[in-house]
Amino acid sequence: MRAFTYKAPSSFSDAGEAGKSNFIAGGTTMIDLMKLEVMTPEQLVDINHLPMRGIEFGNEGLRIGALERMSAVAAHADVVKNYPVISEALLQSASTQIRNMASMGGNLLQRTRCGYFRDVHTPCNKREPGSGCSALDGENRMHAILGTSSSCVATHASDLAVALVALDASIRLHHGGSTRLVSLDDFYLLPGETPDKETKLKPGELITEILVPRSPWSQRSTYVKIRDRQSYEFALTSIAVALDIDGNQIKDARIAAGGVATKPWKLPRVREALIGKPLNEQTFDAAAKLAGEGAKPLKQNGFKVELLQRTVTRALMKVGGLA
Repeated sequence: MRAFTYKAPSSFSDAGEAGKSNFIAGGTTMIDLMKLEVMTPEQLVDINHLPMRGIEFGNEGLRIGALERMSAVAAHADVVKNYPVISEALLQSASTQIRNMASMGGNLLQRTRCGYFRDVHTPCNKREPGSGCSALDGENRMHAILGTSSSCVATHASDLAVALVALDASIRLHHGGSTRLVSLDDFYLLPGETPDKETKLKPGELITEILVPRSPWSQRSTYVKIRDRQSYEFALTSIAVALDIDGNQIKDARIAAGGVATKPWKLPRVREALIGKPLNEQTFDAAAKLAGEGAKPLKQNGFKVELLQRTVTRALMKVGGLA
């Protein structure tokens, strides 16, 4: 790890003076990348003293301060009751120890787990623009089949982000004396020809809070994650789903996938195939077949297309009470 200076501001104005420095809260991703010299900041700005905490549930929905720890949010009574998909996604993320340290905002900004990105001795357009993508012809079993480009096929790592995108969550960003509200789905960028640009976050800008709207479907929601081992592993595929059900009919649905795309991936065709249909396995199977539309499998991850479809059905069966 290279030498760096450290600063712990107590106000947003002091933090804003950090310029091109890197912000740190829990540090569970940043420190790893610094050890690997994937990231080499000259200064770390510790934001833990800034007023960015709180978990509040009201008529408008759920507000989560960006500095709240993942474990605290996962166990919060209002989250468990009204947004089970968020609690479940958090509990299936990382390890207990990491969840106790990692912040909500930091989780949304974690970098990809692509091995080539984390190996400074191999080409990676995300780490070094223009150097190439080693995963295209290399080890790519864990990589994306949706939202890819000729420049990058790295999957997005956050379970939490998948759940929040499914629920149409937004984040509040702060820079200088101004703030802006951005849909989380819009916040994440597709790699295109510039995979090093992962989000709409501006230099010196901070995520201060997460806002999740109140909706008829948020209480009937779940998160299903398929992985090589039961704990401390990233998703081969995952599904966040919420249903609004009237009797035996699906009035509306929200659904997003993880582990298969370069960003949390909404499945609008699956949603359309569910609305107005009866609540049964035949409906779920028919909708799930649409989940892999547009997929571009690589030589080692073609299995993800069928696995994604099966995971959609499994999640729908679970949330629909048919599993």
